[in-house]
Amino acid sequence: MGGLFSRLIESSDPVLMRQALAWLYGFVRPHRGAIGVLLALSLGASLLALAQPWLVKTLIDEGLLAKDYQTLWHMAAIMIVAGLLGTVLAGVNRYLHTRLSGRILFALRDDLYRHLQRLSPTFYGRRRTGDILSRLDGDVAEIQRFAVDSLFSAVSALIGLVGAVALMLMLSWQLSLLLALLIPLEVLWLRWMRRKVEREVRSLRERSADVSSFLVETLPAMKFIQAAGQQQREADRLDRLGQGYMGQLLKVQVTEFFTQAVPGTLTSWCRACAFLVGGWWVIQGTWQLGALIAFSTYMGMAVGPVQSLLGLYVAVQRMAVSLGRVMELKREAVAVREADDPRPMPQGPGELRLDAVSFAHDGRQGKVLDKVDACLPAGAKVAISGASGVGKSTLIDLLQRFYDPDGGRILLDGVDLRELDLQALRRRIAVVSQDIVLFRGTLAQNLAYSTPQANRDDLERVVRLTRLESLVQSLPLGLDGLLGERGQQLSGGQKQRIAIARALLQQPAILVLDEATSAVDEATEREVIAAIDQLFAGRTRILISHRTSTLADTDLHLELLAGQLRSKEPADHDR
Repeated sequence: MGGLFSRLIESSDPVLMRQALAWLYGFVRPHRGAIGVLLALSLGASLLALAQPWLVKTLIDEGLLAKDYQTLWHMAAIMIVAGLLGTVLAGVNRYLHTRLSGRILFALRDDLYRHLQRLSPTFYGRRRTGDILSRLDGDVAEIQRFAVDSLFSAVSALIGLVGAVALMLMLSWQLSLLLALLIPLEVLWLRWMRRKVEREVRSLRERSADVSSFLVETLPAMKFIQAAGQQQREADRLDRLGQGYMGQLLKVQVTEFFTQAVPGTLTSWCRACAFLVGGWWVIQGTWQLGALIAFSTYMGMAVGPVQSLLGLYVAVQRMAVSLGRVMELKREAVAVREADDPRPMPQGPGELRLDAVSFAHDGRQGKVLDKVDACLPAGAKVAISGASGVGKSTLIDLLQRFYDPDGGRILLDGVDLRELDLQALRRRIAVVSQDIVLFRGTLAQNLAYSTPQANRDDLERVVRLTRLESLVQSLPLGLDGLLGERGQQLSGGQKQRIAIARALLQQPAILVLDEATSAVDEATEREVIAAIDQLFAGRTRILISHRTSTLADTDLHLELLAGQLRSKEPADHDR
C-alpha cells in the first residue's frame, strides 16, 4: 500500500496530494476500534479459508487413499464445523463492514457539503450543479470505497498470500518457484496499464457529470420546453450525452478487462504447468494426489491475493481521479470568514451605514461599489433603483455577508458586520426576492423554514396576517398539506405571501424586497406593499425594483450608478 501511495503522490502535486490523503484518513482514524475488530474477523476468516485445502489433502491422502474411515469421518466433521464458522464470520464481517463504510461515506459527504454551504454565490454561478452533484455523490463514494474496502481487501490479501505461500513451500518448494516467474510479469503489466486506466476513468467521470447537469437543467424547465415544442430536441441531447457516456463506459470496461485478463491468463498457464509437473510426480509415486490438489488450490489462493494487491493500481487511479475532483471543491476559497470572537448582536433599531465601501467581482471589469458612503436610517422605508446588472442584488449580498467589501466597512447599528456572528446577522436581515424558494414538504414546514422553533400558534398568526387563509383552506390537510416540488402549482401572489409570512416569523430588524413583486400585477403589488408596511412598521425596509410604483411613498430613494449610491429626488408623480 505504501508503494501505491508513493506513486499516487508522485503523479500529482506532492503537497496537495498529501493534504488530500490527510483529509481522507482524518475520517478513518476515529473508527480505529471498529477497524481493529474487522481486521480480527478478516484474519479469522482467512485462516479458516487457508485450512480448507489442507483438510481436503488430509481427507484424500490419509482417509480415502489410506482407506481409513475414521480419519475420513473426522476430517469431514471438521470441514463442516469450519464451513459453518466461516459463514458466521463472513455474515458478521459484512454487517460491521457495511456499517463502518456507511458512517465514513456520510462523514465525508457531510464535510464536503458543509464546505459547499460556506461558498459564495459566485461559486455556484460558475459551476454546473450536475457536476457538483457528481462529485458529491459518485466521487465521494469512490473515495470511501478505496479508503475502507481497499484497506480490508489489502489486509485479507496479504494474510492469504503469506499463508498460501507458506503452505505451498511446505508442500513443494520446487513448484513454488512458478510464483517467482509469475509475479514480476504481472507487476510490469499493471504498471504499464495504470496510466491508461486513469485517463479513461477521468473521462468517464466527466461524461457522467454532463448527464447529471443536463437533467438538473431541463427537468425544472419542463413546462417551458413543452411550451416551446422542443421535447424532441432535448430528448436528442440526452440521447447524445447517453451515447457519449456509454461509449466511454465501454472503453473503461475494455481497459479494465485487459488490465485483469492478462494476469489471469498467466495464472492459468502457471496452474497448468503445476498440474503437469505435479501430476507426473503423482504418477511416478513420488507425490500424493491430495498434496497436488492442495498445492493447486493454494496456488489459486496465492495468485488471487497477488492480483488483488496489484489490482489496487486500478483502484488507486480511480480513487486519485475522484479525490482530485473532490479536492477541487475543498480547495475553493471561502469568501467570508466567521469572526473568531463575535460580538453580541446589537439590539438597535436597524440602522445600516456604508463607510467608504468598495467591491468588485473577481474576473469582471469595473467596481460595483467605489468608496460608497451612505446611511439607511433605522425604521425607514428605503428605495434602491438602478439599471439591470449595476449591482443592486450584490449590495444586498454584501449586507448579508455573502461577500465582504474589498475596502471600507458596513455597520449595523454601529457595529461592523464582520465582527458579528454570521448566522445571527442573516437572521437579523430577511430577504424576499423574485426567486422565492419553496421546498417539497408541507405548507407549515415551508413557512417555518427560517424559524424551525415556531409553534402552531405562530404559524396560524402569520397566516392570518399575510392573508393566506384561502391557500390553507384549499389544501386537503391545511397547514399540513403538501406543496409539491418547488410549489409549482401555486400562484406568484401565493408564493410571495408565503415568503412574507416566513420573513414575519423570522422577526428581522431589516426586511429587503429584491424585485419581490416583479411577477405580479400592479394592483397585487400595491396590496403586498401595503401589507408589508403594516406588518413591518417601524423596521427598516429596503425595496429594490425597476417599477416606479414599487418605489413610491418611500422615506429615502437611493440610485446605484457607476459604483456610487446617491440620493435621488422623487419625481412629481411620486410625491
